[in-house]
Amino acid sequence: MTIHSTRRHLLGALGAGSLALGAAACGSSDPFDEGGEEGGGASDGGSGAGTLAIGSQAYYSNEIIAELCAQVLEAEGFTVDRQYQIGQREVYMPELENGSLDLLPEYLGNLLQYYDSEAPAASPEEIHGALAEALPEGLRVLDFAEASDQDSYTTTSDFASTHSLTTIGDLAGVDEDLKIAANSEFEVRPYGPEGAKEIYGVDISVVPVEDSGGPLTVQALLDGDVQLADIYTANPAIAEHDLVVLEDPESMILPQNVVPVVTEKIDETAAAAINGVMAQLSADDLVELNRQSVVDQASSADIATGWLTEKGLL
Repeated sequence: MTIHSTRRHLLGALGAGSLALGAAACGSSDPFDEGGEEGGGASDGGSGAGTLAIGSQAYYSNEIIAELCAQVLEAEGFTVDRQYQIGQREVYMPELENGSLDLLPEYLGNLLQYYDSEAPAASPEEIHGALAEALPEGLRVLDFAEASDQDSYTTTSDFASTHSLTTIGDLAGVDEDLKIAANSEFEVRPYGPEGAKEIYGVDISVVPVEDSGGPLTVQALLDGDVQLADIYTANPAIAEHDLVVLEDPESMILPQNVVPVVTEKIDETAAAAINGVMAQLSADDLVELNRQSVVDQASSADIATGWLTEKGLL
């Protein structure tokens, strides 16, 4: 679930129903428990860096990636403080900037556009290089993974077939008031309604559904409440429901490869361990990890332990 401009002290404002859904989607323990730690427990060691605070977005897939990083760091002797399910960029980036967090899995294009909304279309390598200049002092990105989790303009196969849709630009020929289910932040993202109009000539309005492309967003699309949904491309629901991700030939949505953003507390030993995870995290791997969460309802800790063990990283 998306959590706006708050941390755990505003838990009550979220409502019990939203919290229950978030727990079900993530298949994990209470993300708001300040003392709770998943998977392996914190060690007493570390290479002099003290406790490393690892955060995640309010998104089950991002929590899984954060847990991969947490477990390899613990295997290297670091003490880890898990602070998962924080919220969106507007909430957690200030916490990274002020040192309240030390590491959070990010996505290349979205991270760059957070600091430079006019960033041009570019390759993952170019975006990674641009982030070295764009990030504020004290922050840096480590290696990026092959795995990506793109925002998307996704529709049903029936709607795509009826209107002969293959690209986002094809939507300009649809004679309907187009609506897209997405987190409310989508309204102001560079690839939101303004970008769609400017780049593709498409008029679209946002129907806020605050679960980061999760089951509520998918259901809004399947129920016909909207014609489109921002469903992240590593979501197993795309294949499960035979959904169609519209192509983006103008690269309105920049590449969203997984990339950890870290503070100076992440030393060379810690960075090497995390880069080892990124080196092996493929696109297919991320879809499968997400499937285990959504379909099998496995915890992020168990999912991470299984994958890291399979890859020889634990």
